[in-house]
Amino acid sequence: MALSNKYAWSWQVKEECLEEYVRMHLDPWPEIMDEHRSAGISNYSIFQNGTQFFYCFECDDVAAAFAYIAESDACNRWNALTSKMVQGSFHLEQAEPIKPLREIFFLK
Repeated sequence: MALSNKYAWSWQVKEECLEEYVRMHLDPWPEIMDEHRSAGISNYSIFQNGTQFFYCFECDDVAAAFAYIAESDACNRWNALTSKMVQGSFHLEQAEPIKPLREIFFLK
């Protein structure tokens, strides 16, 4: 099976931070959107199931995209806020918690 250029992961948001986390993602900073596009990320979606969030995006070079985002002042300011809202670490230069989920099916 040929794989896609889609990447996904999931994690939990702390119950006490749920409302703020959702609010921030319903109205993200314009510079965050611009930086993700500049990094080569597209078709980025976040889905919610209670406190569990599922993230999915497309990218031709995910390592380069994450390296770009790790150097972005805007993304670092955003991540400083949101990292306190999730269970686990949100440091993009570390292998965890952003551990891509294994793609097992892709319909063209």
